[in-house]
Amino acid sequence: MRDHSFSSEIAHLGTFVLVNTIGDTVVAFRGALVRDLVARGHRVVVSTTTPDEAPVEQVRDALTKLGAEVDFAPYARASLNPLGEWRARRHFQALFARLQPDGVFAANPKPVFHAIPAAAACGTPRRVAMITGLGYAFIGTSWKARVVRIAATRLYRRAMRDATTVFFQNNDDYAVFAQNELLREARDVQFCAGSGVDLEHFASAPLPPGPPVFTMVARLLADKGVREFVEAARLVRAQRPDVRFRLVGWIDANPSAIRRDELAQWVREGVVEYAGRVDDPRAELAAASVFVLPSYREGTPKSVLEALAVGRAIVTTDVPGCRETVDETNDDSRNGLLVPPRDAQALAHACLELASNPARIAAMGNASRQKAAHFDVRGVNRAIIDALGA
Repeated sequence: MRDHSFSSEIAHLGTFVLVNTIGDTVVAFRGALVRDLVARGHRVVVSTTTPDEAPVEQVRDALTKLGAEVDFAPYARASLNPLGEWRARRHFQALFARLQPDGVFAANPKPVFHAIPAAAACGTPRRVAMITGLGYAFIGTSWKARVVRIAATRLYRRAMRDATTVFFQNNDDYAVFAQNELLREARDVQFCAGSGVDLEHFASAPLPPGPPVFTMVARLLADKGVREFVEAARLVRAQRPDVRFRLVGWIDANPSAIRRDELAQWVREGVVEYAGRVDDPRAELAAASVFVLPSYREGTPKSVLEALAVGRAIVTTDVPGCRETVDETNDDSRNGLLVPPRDAQALAHACLELASNPARIAAMGNASRQKAAHFDVRGVNRAIIDALGA
């Protein structure tokens, strides 16, 4: 007998749980999937961490309006506390035992680590894991990162065994898993176009008038290349003081987060304009001339997909996940520039190159909008829904 304690007694075709790490961004990343599952007549429960920046009720209300029920899971994304990890696993086991879902979809490391094995233990028939990037554990070089990498490798190995389908967002992440023999028992491995972008919600917008504006939207982490963005802004503005650099995002609990005093100093210097965290980046993207993401590694960065859809030239790094968003091989479809990671000089050179050529910015923006069709969220959601058997 299926438990309906979460909701009123409504007949549903099936029950599906979507597990996501960051409560602040769950609607942006999984709202379209919730909408599509609910439209098919399914009961949807979204399990995520308590948001750090957004009010809890704001996140709950947004998900409820989409037709989902909400579970705030009691674990910390950046914690290494074994007791906390045990509590997370126990929470998911209790949740799935109560709901008896037909399928569980987990994205981001900790949901994959804990929700997928818990779903297997509860007999959930469809268990879908999405690898959204390897992040701090595989990018960091500190002793803490090495310890996290060892633990993450073990947890991924078990989760890959327990998943019925594993999605990768790029070939490089798949290669890392294959080289570490994490996929030996994986049943079904697929690739998807990131988390997708809603091409109707993120409509094409005309370029703003005036001097170029270079905008970065991201969590304010060292691994996202925030410091390189700021240093590039300093170098560019020394030659072109009319050019503006906008930084949009927030500092969270990730070990690679920048310091608040750093951010305050950059703003005092006037090197960058800081917009803070925004729930809807469309206005910032529309006000940008070029979108910049100097990340060290990604799955497929959703912020870049949104910039593609709005029709903005892209400057990003030649690293896994980011390079897939830029076409440099064909002049007719070239939509941006790739630069080496951790190289503020190269980033500044690319920005200066575009700042001196407004026509090129416009042409690349048009190409970006065309490229965005490859990342249409409807195609991504169809693949996930098929894997869930929904």
